[in-house]
Amino acid sequence: MTFTLMGIPGLEAQHLWLSLPFFSMFLAILISNGAILFMLAREPTLHTPMYLLLALLMVADLISTLALLPKLLCLFWFNDRDIAVNACFTQMFFIHGTSVVRSALLVAMAFDRFVAVCEPLRYNTVLSHSLVGRLGLMALAKGVILILPMPLLLQRLTFCHKVIPHTYCDHMAVVKLACDDTRPNQIYGLFVILLVVGLDLVLIGFSYGLILQAVIRLNSQDAIYKALNTCSAHLFVILITYVPALFSSLTHRLGHNIPPHAHILLANLYLLIPSMFNPIIYGMKTKDIQVKVAKCLCRRHS
Repeated sequence: MTFTLMGIPGLEAQHLWLSLPFFSMFLAILISNGAILFMLAREPTLHTPMYLLLALLMVADLISTLALLPKLLCLFWFNDRDIAVNACFTQMFFIHGTSVVRSALLVAMAFDRFVAVCEPLRYNTVLSHSLVGRLGLMALAKGVILILPMPLLLQRLTFCHKVIPHTYCDHMAVVKLACDDTRPNQIYGLFVILLVVGLDLVLIGFSYGLILQAVIRLNSQDAIYKALNTCSAHLFVILITYVPALFSSLTHRLGHNIPPHAHILLANLYLLIPSMFNPIIYGMKTKDIQVKVAKCLCRRHS
């Protein structure tokens, strides 16, 4: 049994033109994330908790991109719409699983920033490499445990329709193709969204509430600026991760007058925007990375 991916409904004639921005994003994500990962691996001075968590986040971004874009580009370039059921469920697992892992890593990075601002003298003691490894494994376990039931629950269904009105195997898009009772699938999907987005945002908000408390107590303007600057890159990453995701989710549920192609484009962009901008934000806002990049460029020039 195979499904057929429709692509972007209503814009099928423009698929070839649409492939240009998507291919550009694909190259930008691979090059920027790959370059920073290579630099983090090569530079022992960057093997600190913050950069190790950043490396894990970029690995999750690359996996998400590789699960989404190659099939999407084949669809746009070669009209290759068919996808086997097992391949569809595998793609679903990796796309949704990496989203959960990314969110869990942002919580771990919020904890990292809390320790850096509130307990700077104990930073290396509290955030040891073994703790960072455990946080990474917990993020991975969360992604696997929460997302694996989705394809398993789908396997029990009978599908009346084969055409998925999407560019990838989105969980709810596949659920809607079934002719059986899909309430367990819908309830579980909503449970995962509420648990991941709701709980993770509460934990991030709690961390930043404690950081704000500590910042207010500082007497020096210089110290306040330094403390806020320590968190700025992470705050920008949180915004570009959660705002497009929440906006896409709200328009999907409430925006009944919004055309289908707008929903599909938003669903793709909320997956790709964080992967594309994370390296840029950390490159611009983190002095250590700027220094290492400048050194590499000077070395090549000389």
